[in-house]
Amino acid sequence: MDDTIVGKVYVVGDNIDTDQIIPAEYLSLVPTIPQEYQQLGTYALRGLPADQYPQRLMEPESVRSDYTVIIAGRNFGCGSSREHAPIALGAAGIRIVIAESFARIFFRNCVATGELYPIESQYRLCDDFRTGDRVEVNLTASQLRTDGSVAMFPLKPLGEVEEVVAAGGLFAYARRKGWVQQPAVVS
Repeated sequence: MDDTIVGKVYVVGDNIDTDQIIPAEYLSLVPTIPQEYQQLGTYALRGLPADQYPQRLMEPESVRSDYTVIIAGRNFGCGSSREHAPIALGAAGIRIVIAESFARIFFRNCVATGELYPIESQYRLCDDFRTGDRVEVNLTASQLRTDGSVAMFPLKPLGEVEEVVAAGGLFAYARRKGWVQQPAVVS
């Protein structure tokens, strides 16, 4: 497991819901089909109001975002239970969401899919960072710092579920532990 994530942040506020993360019209895309998985990423955060978020997560015609970290306020991922939400963010290239708090179902879907790390902050970081800032997140030390700075922001440890996310989700983790058989190879 790579315990350090370095990259540019995309900053959002409170109550970012799953309809904003991946609008309903894109839910017919099947994440297990590689082309559709990639397409899901192009629609990530497409539901955010353009007047509040003029800088888009995805540039037109891009298949990967320039951002690898989302910093959010309270209740990130609220709304309907939508596995497509963390999948879309992961397909876009997001590796971690750091929020003041998460909707429980979004948190669980992050762990179940293994797409990205849902880390809670002890502080309201969305007021301290700006979209485009570069950061370094050390998962083992549960710390965030601005790239090149000595100032550290403590994060809440992810605990035992960190290993599940790092494995690629619940099924991959269960296979690694020998709890579930490897899928049969069809020739």
